[in-house]
Amino acid sequence: MKIIAFVDPHGSLTAFEKLTKLIKKEKPELLICAGDITIFGGNIDYFVNKINRFHIPSFFIHGNHESEAEMKTSCSLFNYTHFIHKKIYEKNNKLFIGYGGGGFSLKDEDFEKFVKKKQNKLKNKTVILVLHGPPYGTKQDNIIGSHCGNKSYRKFIEKYQPKLVICGHIHENEGTTDYIKKSKIINPGPFGKVINI
Repeated sequence: MKIIAFVDPHGSLTAFEKLTKLIKKEKPELLICAGDITIFGGNIDYFVNKINRFHIPSFFIHGNHESEAEMKTSCSLFNYTHFIHKKIYEKNNKLFIGYGGGGFSLKDEDFEKFVKKKQNKLKNKTVILVLHGPPYGTKQDNIIGSHCGNKSYRKFIEKYQPKLVICGHIHENEGTTDYIKKSKIINPGPFGKVINI
């Protein structure tokens, strides 16, 4: 399954031009936006619709620049855009778990409660976790030698070993790849990254 994931374009038309070229060239089966498609929610419908126009199923979570309500409402306006925050979607025998917002806390009790309720659905499945903020102790949360990611996310990854984790938020770490055990962690950046799973 070919995916193009992206995060943190913050309304940049240059980012959308580069993303458009990549999508047209690669023809993915699924698009994933890990949040911060806008600057503080400005023109959110315009930017979500730019993705909708590719006529490719697209999964969205909100970042810290959009509210949960804004992103949910915007995704509901279009045919191909799906808001997956606190949801599990199954596609091609893979489970996509979305959890948006945040990016500033070391622990997230709301996330821990959410995944605890869903844990029985995760057994013997290929899991793809879509976050906005990065997990703790990875290349994705390393700023000048210190880690600022979320320990609740890391705990989940260590326990359930999702095949892939997509995250962003820390712009300095765009384009990085790391691993927690066998789980591949990627910050795809605003220009998009092709991922085959």
